Amino acid sequence: MAPEARAAVTAAQRALPGDLLPLDRMPVIVTVLAGLDPLRFHLEPPAVIAAGQTVVAGLVEGLPVPDGGSRRDGSVAARLWSRLTARPPDGLLDVLEATMVLLADHELAASTLAARVAASVRADPYAVVLAGLGVLSGPLHGGATLAAQRMLAEVRDPSDAARVMELLRAAVPGHERLAAAEAVITEAGRRKLPAPNVDLAVGCLAGVAGMVPGAGAAIVAVARTAGWLAHGMEEYAGGRMLRPRAVYTGPRPVP
Repeated sequence: MAPEARAAVTAAQRALPGDLLPLDRMPVIVTVLAGLDPLRFHLEPPAVIAAGQTVVAGLVEGLPVPDGGSRRDGSVAARLWSRLTARPPDGLLDVLEATMVLLADHELAASTLAARVAASVRADPYAVVLAGLGVLSGPLHGGATLAAQRMLAEVRDPSDAARVMELLRAAVPGHERLAAAEAVITEAGRRKLPAPNVDLAVGCLAGVAGMVPGAGAAIVAVARTAGWLAHGMEEYAGGRMLRPRAVYTGPRPVP
C-alpha cells in the first residue's frame, strides 16, 4: 500500500473507539482509500483489479495490531494474522490461508448479490466493496462468525466447513476450543439439525488462535473482497442493471 494511503488510513483509525470490532473499522478504511484514488471511476478490468489490491491491502494493514502483538510481513494471510492475534501462528497460518481461499466466493450469498447490484448500476469498485461489507455485517451472514466464536468460548466440555475443521484437527489436535466445536457438531447431528456451516469453522479458528472478538468476520471480509470484485467485473461487462420488479399484494386501493 502506498505510504500516503497507509498514513491516511492509520489516522482515520486512530479517531475510532479502541474496542470497535474489525468489521466496523473496514468501511472507514475503504472510504478513505476511495477518496485517495483518482482512478476510482475507471471500470476496466485492470483498474478494478488494481483497486481490489489496494482495498485488500488496506483492509489488512489498516487494522490495529493487538496489544502485545507485532506487525508481520509476507502474504496477505500472514499480515492479517498479526492484526487479529498477538499469538504466533504455530502451524495455523496454513489453515488461515486455506480458509481465505475457501471463503473468496460463495456463489450468490447475500453480500455478493448486494455487490452485484451495486456494480450493475456502475458504482465504483470501492462502493461495490462497501455494499458487500454492509450486508456481511448482518448476524445471519458474516456476523454469525462472532456468535460462533462467543458460543465456543462459553462451551467448556470437550461441504466447506468440514474441510476447515479437518485442517484444524491436524494443526491443533486436542485443543479445548476444537473439542468444544466437535461437541457442538456432534450434538447438532444427534438432534438432526442442519449441518454446521463455515461460520462455525471460522469461529473455531478464531477461538483456537486467540483472535480478537469479531476476527472471523474480518477474515471473511478480506477474503470475500476478491469475490465481490470478480462478480462486479462481470456486471460491469454485462451492461444491464439488476432491477427486480415488485408486485403489489395489499388491499385494493379505494378509488
